[in-house]
Amino acid sequence: QERLVESGGGLVQAGGSLRLSCAVSVDIFSNYAMGWFRQAPGKEREFVAPLSWSGTSKYYADFVKGRFTISRDSAKNTVYLQMNSLKAEDTAVYYCAAIKLPSSQTYDKGGWYDYWGQGTQVTVSS
Repeated sequence: QERLVESGGGLVQAGGSLRLSCAVSVDIFSNYAMGWFRQAPGKEREFVAPLSWSGTSKYYADFVKGRFTISRDSAKNTVYLQMNSLKAEDTAVYYCAAIKLPSSQTYDKGGWYDYWGQGTQVTVSS
């Protein structure tokens, strides 16, 4: 059984918007902090945004500040990534991930995350 399932990716023109969803199993949603990462072709995976246990997010990656917003719906056990003003360089596979014990040193490092989704492709045409 998949514990994290992303959806919402697709093809969008530059300047457009997409909202990614990550359906999270109940046991993880209640006990883990979350994060979104992405990986573009030929590049390493990079951190995008975190979501604390309390549902707050302060430390977005610089390249998405002011454009992306992470949020959650506790009634649906779902985490979202609202992406606005998309650019061609945002093209990547986007992953949601769960981390049991985040800290200021680990929240942006994928190697510390415990669970990952399968990813959803986002393609931004210029």
